[in-house]
Amino acid sequence: MLKQYKLRDYRFRLILWIILLSVLGIMIIGSADKDIQNKQIAGLVMGLIVMIIVSLIDYVWLLKFYWIFYFTGMALLVAVHFVGVEAGGATRWLNLGFTQLQPSDVMKIVLIMFFAQFFSVHEDDLSTFKTIIKAVIIAAVPCYLILKQPNLSTCLLTMILFCAIYFAAGLSYKIIAGIIAVVAPLIVILVGIILKPGQTLIQEYQLLRILAWLYPDQYPDQAAQQVNSIIAIGSGQLYGKGLETTAVESVKNGNFLAEAQTDFIFAVAGEELGFLGCCIIIILEILIVLECIWIGKNAREFSGTLICCGMGALIGIQSIMNICVATGLMPNTGLPLPFVSAGLTSLMTLFIGVGLVLNVGLQVKKY
Repeated sequence: MLKQYKLRDYRFRLILWIILLSVLGIMIIGSADKDIQNKQIAGLVMGLIVMIIVSLIDYVWLLKFYWIFYFTGMALLVAVHFVGVEAGGATRWLNLGFTQLQPSDVMKIVLIMFFAQFFSVHEDDLSTFKTIIKAVIIAAVPCYLILKQPNLSTCLLTMILFCAIYFAAGLSYKIIAGIIAVVAPLIVILVGIILKPGQTLIQEYQLLRILAWLYPDQYPDQAAQQVNSIIAIGSGQLYGKGLETTAVESVKNGNFLAEAQTDFIFAVAGEELGFLGCCIIIILEILIVLECIWIGKNAREFSGTLICCGMGALIGIQSIMNICVATGLMPNTGLPLPFVSAGLTSLMTLFIGVGLVLNVGLQVKKY
């Protein structure tokens, strides 16, 4: 389980990017909601400790229990539907007494680990019909449970993550082309159905978010969050108004930003740190993703490569979705910005995932 590792193989650069981004996030969170800043600091400290511990455990040994991890994650998702905590019309959390756990965040890391091992086992028959159907069913079940919470955004993120890992595993390009040829027109048809009055495919609040994004002038109440977010980012100009600004014209100070500490943390960054601050956040997210991919490229095992690609995809895709929502490039989804937004479950699971990546980096190829 534990091996003798060489210190020179430890990827301190990845840890540096994460600490810089997390500290920046803590500063922005303190400006958005001072009451939860200390909680986020504690999360960072605990996350670093857990990350270091996980990074010293042989990931190859851990992946032997991939089915146990999968069914444990499934059990947590099922438990949400029976004893979950409801908030804002959705039941997505489990009350652990000292904190709340969001199983959908845990399931993202579980699926990365699971499919890293699953595709490693099926490396020689990745593109066969049997393997594809089996993998799709395994991914679809947790996606369905997440969708029913309801949590459409995390469901879509999980589906995209699955596709990214399968692509990295080496799915045949012919099959990918065939899937795109079938799925593309289906998406167009699906969107057409969703936009029709009386549809039952998605819930009313989800439809209103899409309509508010497409026609903000016709749905001012539903579009207000994103409109205010765009105004906040634009008002920061190049250098921003400064952290914890007391400016009267501040969008944040006027309480015009809902969920400023989580979903719209990028808007707070734009207003208070300006264009340069936003660029720093984006660059750090990109550096973390590239570091994951680089470590995966030099992984000793195929499963290690997939773990790194999965974590890189998760951080990259979730960052893109959060920033696109804050800038009005896609409908409101409610996803946190990795290592920046408040939320202990999200932060801790990300640190666990990075710990796995660091362990992959400790077990480099022998040339």
